Amino acid sequence: MKQAIVSVSILASAILLSFSVSADVSGNIGATSNYLWRGVTQTQDAVAVQGGLDYQHDSGFYLGTWASNVDFGDDTSYELDFYAGYAGSLGEDFGYDVSYLYYAYPDSDSNVDFGELTGAISWKWFSLSYSYLVNAGSDVASESLDNTDMSYIDAGVSYPLSETLSISAHYGYSSGDIVTSWFGTSNYADYSVSLNKDTDFGSISFSLSDTDLNDDDPKITLGYSYSFEL
Repeated sequence: MKQAIVSVSILASAILLSFSVSADVSGNIGATSNYLWRGVTQTQDAVAVQGGLDYQHDSGFYLGTWASNVDFGDDTSYELDFYAGYAGSLGEDFGYDVSYLYYAYPDSDSNVDFGELTGAISWKWFSLSYSYLVNAGSDVASESLDNTDMSYIDAGVSYPLSETLSISAHYGYSSGDIVTSWFGTSNYADYSVSLNKDTDFGSISFSLSDTDLNDDDPKITLGYSYSFEL
């Protein structure tokens, strides 16, 4: 899940008009053998085709949208994300990022859209972020549970092996009432190791992922993405 309220779209248009002089607009397309979100498949372990648009201003402000097909075993067929944030750095090694991300499922018969705030810091090869839901549809969790109670901690490291090859590792921890509603447990962890290769024709990733959820098996995914300036 990477997703917009009408007001966000209006804000995006206004900022594009006022800051277009010193900004970059880019696009990306890609595919993955299995769309995983926090370690859990969003496509019933099937292939996903994905893509998005990004706007970044020199001040550090950015916004974008991203889409992917999904399969939840119902009529929902795709996910549409909208996000906006501010990122910056202190010196050469320390970075920070504050963002809002809205996950939308336009063709779902249920009200399952939700949005979360994320704060992140990074230092050299290391990163740490914390996300928390701030709004959610009435069907995100079961009736007896809190629809906005879910948090996520993400810790990662990415180390360059060469100019075009890197290896990364990730650990995530999800908790809250929504996790209980979805998985029957109040919390779970996910983790992965990835090998990433940049080429003249895009980026290729090979990942091994798993969670500590009951009856969940390790998953190997192959991904490809291509970014371009607009």
